[in-house]
Amino acid sequence: MNLHRKLLAELLGTALLLAVVIGSGIMAERLSGGNVAIALLANTAATVGGLYILIEVFGPISGAHFNPAVSAVMAWRGQLPVAELIAFVVVQLVGAMLGAWLAHAMFDMTILQFSTKLRTGTGQWIAEIVATAGLILVILRAPAARVSSMVAAYIGAAYWFTASTSFANPAAAFGRMFSDSFAGIAPSSAPGFVVSQLAGAAVALLLDRMLGAGSETTPKR
Repeated sequence: MNLHRKLLAELLGTALLLAVVIGSGIMAERLSGGNVAIALLANTAATVGGLYILIEVFGPISGAHFNPAVSAVMAWRGQLPVAELIAFVVVQLVGAMLGAWLAHAMFDMTILQFSTKLRTGTGQWIAEIVATAGLILVILRAPAARVSSMVAAYIGAAYWFTASTSFANPAAAFGRMFSDSFAGIAPSSAPGFVVSQLAGAAVALLLDRMLGAGSETTPKR
């Protein structure tokens, strides 16, 4: 597959993913009447549906990583050339920022803004390790025909069982810095999330090796 097509798929996919996450958060916050549980439920439902569709659409082109941690894992496993890894990460980060701006434009908000929502503390960091490790394990071990639905379902569940609402993605943490909305994260909080996500990816690789080959396990991305 032509590298330019892969990078375009990663740019568009990551941008649309962040537009879904941030845009649905804005809509949910406006319609929920201050009920945070209802807002999170709506945000979760939109993210699950959007993520499933985006993986199905862009997966055949780029693998639908939309996530530097996933790309790094695939490079480590030899499934993504190291020379392409940096390019993947760059377009994912740019796409995440553009997705935040797109969400703001759709809701007539100030395009350029920074989040003031602090998300920090040991519990949040542990949650991001768990969320990312689980996501990577699903990607590595899910049957190929069901990876898109299983990834979407896992992220939907992790929105609710992790204290951090499962970013599980350094690009998502980066993009959400640019939105002072329901889904945002303060720039000062983002580094802790990214470090935890990368640690989670390393944990997933270790666990995958310890678990050994499964009966239907094949490279996914």
